[in-house]
Amino acid sequence: MLPFSAEQLFMQDFRAISRAISLLSDNNKEMMELVASLPEGNTPVIGITGPPGAGKSTLTDKLIGELIKKDMNIAVLCVDPSSPFTKGAILGDRIRMSEWYNEPRVFIRSLATRGSLGGLPPMSKQIIDLLKASAFDYIIVETVGVGQNEIEIASLADLTIVVLVPESGDEIQMMKAGVMEIADMYVVNKCDRPGADLFAKEIRVSTHKPVIKTIANTKQGVGDLINAIENYFTK
Repeated sequence: MLPFSAEQLFMQDFRAISRAISLLSDNNKEMMELVASLPEGNTPVIGITGPPGAGKSTLTDKLIGELIKKDMNIAVLCVDPSSPFTKGAILGDRIRMSEWYNEPRVFIRSLATRGSLGGLPPMSKQIIDLLKASAFDYIIVETVGVGQNEIEIASLADLTIVVLVPESGDEIQMMKAGVMEIADMYVVNKCDRPGADLFAKEIRVSTHKPVIKTIANTKQGVGDLINAIENYFTK
């Protein structure tokens, strides 16, 4: 018997949701059956991905702040690389977002990749389905690194945002085969660095996708990103 009810999940009981995610991560059969029986939610899922050092966590942190100003309830999944010894997540992202731990409108959870070849955790779809049933306004999934993550997050997200910095030219060459096709929107973060305007223009011309320039540390451009996200989901 599960230690909570489906009603607790619907009511955004964070303790129940957290326990449910742990059970899903452990492949608990009863929990998987419950999730499969839940009504399908329509919460928009935003995938945020890109190379290491692009400022994804800082950008996600600022996005959370702006969204709760709009009185929205947000669920955030931070996909962290697993420790090779314990298979537990290295909780760097949650440490950076610790400001929101006691915010009743924000649920944050780190998920370990558990050795799934750099991709998303095995039960990611079920966890997202669970959060959709809990009726958050947005679900944000932030992934690590480059490569398989981008391809996998695009299959689960309604909007895939690739975060880059002006020095990301080499990463783009490595990513082009898959990521340039699956990205719905680009963010050029740290746009106060040399070459940012030209870099953003090159991406816009080559992909014909929206490109938003930000300096996440100072929140510059974050409002533009919020507007672009809202426009994407209302078009």
